[in-house]
Amino acid sequence: MKKIFLDIETIPAHENNHEVLREIHHKNSEKNSRVEKDFEKYLAQTSFDGGFGRIACISYAINDEPVKTLSGDEVEIIKKFWEVAKDMDLFIGFNIMEFDLRFIYQRSIVLQVKPTRELNFARYRNDPIFDIMHEWKKWNMTASISLDTLAKILGLPTSKDGGIEGKDVAQAYRDGRINDICEYCERDVELTRKIYKRMIFE
Repeated sequence: MKKIFLDIETIPAHENNHEVLREIHHKNSEKNSRVEKDFEKYLAQTSFDGGFGRIACISYAINDEPVKTLSGDEVEIIKKFWEVAKDMDLFIGFNIMEFDLRFIYQRSIVLQVKPTRELNFARYRNDPIFDIMHEWKKWNMTASISLDTLAKILGLPTSKDGGIEGKDVAQAYRDGRINDICEYCERDVELTRKIYKRMIFE
């Protein structure tokens, strides 16, 4: 069985989309009190939105092979990812159903890159997507846990000890520190693989 462990790092919308985002923000903030009022903060939140946010890099490892990272032009990142993904049997990651894989599919649509796989996102199962977060919670949708906390529970080294973590990615990208972002992403993939092996008693 070919297993792929993966993680992505994302960044806010490109400046080419700022004008349309201002229109959306103005309209939505008037109607919905829960919408972030400050536009700059609203813009930062687009890094979690596959419609406008962008993929800075995708790190992955197949079975026990070394971790590899795709970075550079976003279209090329996605094309290369789907080329790798076409032969995979199991997709493994932390919160990849709600975030990583969903984000990749959405960016694929926006950028017109046809996926080589149509994955089943049905809940309460662990094939073809093994979401470590949900498997740990046993699909308790009211519970919450972070990758870092789960690592500490299992006595595994955190992936946060490298000078950068998720909240720092957007600024690191603006500073041109793409290598630091990729290294952080790779550490998350390594940690994900270790947790997965613990969870299946391998």
